[in-house]
Amino acid sequence: MSNDLVYLDTYVIQQDMRVRMPKSILENMRVEKGKTRLEIYYDKLNDCLVLKKAKERQANNEGES
Repeated sequence: MSNDLVYLDTYVIQQDMRVRMPKSILENMRVEKGKTRLEIYYDKLNDCLVLKKAKERQANNEGES
C-alpha cells in the first residue's frame, strides 16, 4: 500500500452500515458535506476500503446532474 496514507480516525461500522466520517476529511480532501460524492473501492491485496473523491459529473441535455 502507498506510503502516502494519512490516518484520520477509527470508527465502528453502525448497524445500518453507516460509517461516520471524521471532520478532518473536510480539510484533507477538500470536500463539502452533502455535495461531494465519494467513490468506494475494495483493495483485495491489503484488505481495505479506499474512498476517492468522484470527478464532477457533467449535466446532460435533459437537465440531469
